[in-house]
Order: sequence, then C-alpha cells, then structure tokens
Amino acid sequence: MVGSIKVKSQNLHSNGSVQNCASMEEKLDELRHLLGKAEGDILRIVGVGAGAWGSVFAALLQDSYGQFREKVQIRIWRRPGRTVDKATAEHLFEVINSREDVLRRLIRRCAYLKYVEARLGDRTLLADEILKDGFCLNMIHTPLCPLKVVTNLQEAVWDADIVVNGLPSTETREVFEEISHYWKERITVPIIISLSKGIEAALEPLPHIITPTQMINRATGVAIENILYLGGPNIASEIYNKEYANARICGAEKWRKPLAKFLRQPHFIVWDNSDLVTHEVMGGLKNVYAIGAGMVAALTNESATSKSVYFAHCTSEMIFITHLLAEEPEKLAGPLLADTYVTLLKGRNAWYGQMLAKGELSLDMGDSISGKGMIQGVSAVGAFYELLSQSSLSVLHPEENKPVAPVELCPILKTLYRILITRYFLVFIKIQQARFLTNLMP
Repeated sequence: MVGSIKVKSQNLHSNGSVQNCASMEEKLDELRHLLGKAEGDILRIVGVGAGAWGSVFAALLQDSYGQFREKVQIRIWRRPGRTVDKATAEHLFEVINSREDVLRRLIRRCAYLKYVEARLGDRTLLADEILKDGFCLNMIHTPLCPLKVVTNLQEAVWDADIVVNGLPSTETREVFEEISHYWKERITVPIIISLSKGIEAALEPLPHIITPTQMINRATGVAIENILYLGGPNIASEIYNKEYANARICGAEKWRKPLAKFLRQPHFIVWDNSDLVTHEVMGGLKNVYAIGAGMVAALTNESATSKSVYFAHCTSEMIFITHLLAEEPEKLAGPLLADTYVTLLKGRNAWYGQMLAKGELSLDMGDSISGKGMIQGVSAVGAFYELLSQSSLSVLHPEENKPVAPVELCPILKTLYRILITRYFLVFIKIQQARFLTNLMP
C-alpha cells in the first residue's frame, strides 16, 4: 500500500547484506510455482563444482533463500579427497583469526580446534571439509557462509530441479556425461545454469565452436531451452563482499526472465538476454586476452599507455572473432566489453600472465594453480587458434586482397599461442613479449 509505514521483517546474512524476507519468499514462491512445485515439495538447487565463482554463487543463494528450509534446499558438489597444504592452512588460520564473526561461528560449531591443529601441522584438512565451514580452497581470503556439501555426484544431482554448472569448461563435458547416467529415468527436465567460460574447437563436419551450454546439451540430452549461461563484469570475492555488480543470464525467454528475477539481489543485479552464443564466445575470449594483459602490465612496469594500447587491439580482435563465430551477434559494447575490462584488471587469467612474465610461475606448472584454480584462458587460446586457423573459414585480407585464415588477422592470439602452447617464444619472453603484445597492427 502506498504511504504505508509498516516495517517488513529483515534478515542480516553472513556477508552483511540485508534482505527483505517477505520479498525473497515471494520470489521463491514464484519460481516454485513456475516449476510446478506443490505445497511441501522441496525445490532442490545444486551447484556442481566448487571453484571461486561456483562457491560464491551457491553462498549467495544460501544467504538469500537458505532460511526457507521447508521450501528450498541448496547444496554444492565437489570432488572428495583434495587436501589443503600446510601453507594454505596457515593462511586460512590467519584469515579466521582476523574475522571475529568467523571466529565466533567456528567456536560455536565446535570446528575451531581443527584449524588450530592444521596450523600446527598436526592435522590435514580436506577441501570439502573446509567448504562446509564456508571456505573455498581457491579463495581462502573470502570466508563464505557454511554450505551443505555433497561429495557423491549421483546423490547431488539425481533429483535436482536446478543445476548450476560451476566447473571449468575443460571438465564440463566429462562430468555432465556422468550426470546423464543418473538422469536416464527422470520424468521432469532440470534447468541448468552454466557459469563456465571457455570453448572447444570442432573441425567436423565444418569448423565450429562448442560452448559449455552446448557441451551440456550434447552430454545430457537436456533441451537447449532449459540450459542458460550467466556471466558478467564481476570478481567472485568482491560480489560476496557486497560490491555492486551486475550480470546477464542468457538463453530462452521461458526461463531467463524468471531466473533473472530470482537471482537478483540489491548488490548483484541480473539482467537477461537472448543472445546465448555471443555471450559465451565473449566469456571465453576475455580469458584469452586477459593473460596477455597481465604480461603487458608486468613487462611494461604497469604502463598505462601500454595497457591502453593493448586494450584497444585486443578488443578489436575480440569483436572480429565474435562477429565471425556468431551468426547475428549483439552489438559488442557495454556489459560484454565490461566483462573483459574487469577480467583484465583483476581476474585470475591476468594474474597468471603477470606471474609468467615475472618468472614467478612457469608453463611446466600447468594451468591449474594452487589457490587460484583452473586458468581457463590457456585451453581457450589453443581452441580459438585451432578453429581460426582453418582455411575453410578464410576471410579477405584488408591490405593484401587475398583470402587468409582468420587467425592471420589476430596477431595477439597468434602470439599467445606461440608462448603458451608451442612455447616458441618462451626463451625470449623477458626481452620481446612487450613488443609482441603492444606494438601490433589494429
């Protein structure tokens, strides 16, 4: 009622956000109704994969809707057995003792002693164990709310109504092929929200990309209208710490609009868009070019001029590639390029590029880095290069007036491929990398 001064009930969550209980329950009831949930029938949401973004996403849902236990169940699956090394355990102990709210919570749950023992080296912690207490192995510095963790994949997904894919693209196909075995006798079709960024290249019958939503579709047989992609200009830890962010959920109108409403929070605004392929392609590309951005930053002593030149060239390549691979791409501005910008500023792929250029990491260490997780840009470099090298995709060279493979018009992508995949320039990285990545034709 307009002008009413009645105060609705509020709830303060572990990340400090204030949510209006009545409005959150209304949004939950709306989604339950759309999914045909009867009174007393639990809406089951499960996150698959517990990297930084996957864990934060589950924690946001738990903070918002976990209080309505009779209506919704929120859980997260991760593989069992991953140990926490002593150095990480020591860092985790420091984080715990720097946060009074976290310290009190662990003491109240009788869980503090095991972190003391791990700090002393008298006990080995497991990643799934600490996740139950609200700590993501890839994001130790940002405590989350406690999560309901399942380590058996079949138990996690067999009756899930909404599955959130928080896996790297390199693991998505394998895990969802396993999930498909558990869904053979399902009557209802689940909704899948993919957070994964990355692509695979396929060359038969014609060269084309395979995005994570397509991997899921092919692995499970779930109709593409029930599979959506969510991405945007955000950093997981900053979102959980209430820094204002936005994202887009992309896919069929049937589900994207109600899900955008369901996921929207005061500090995390979710819009919706129909252009699934363009957003997934850009989501994969931004990780590619973030690695180069990190290299440029390190090798030019954080030169603003060099970084801006690189940004101009890399966005030109991204736009060229996206227009080549998407049939009717959305105008590539605003939120799509903003996702690239934030990843170049602070994402793990940019960090990886910096560490390589400084010599603090080596390529021999692989693309799964302790404390950071999977560096998706590495596999994406290989996939985009392989695809764009195909002569059947030839385009007209603007100066030489002859057909060339598209990769010939992508000098940054070519250079990143030579560094990360063939390692051709590895010996010269300290001397020549800045020139390769900044002094390039538009």
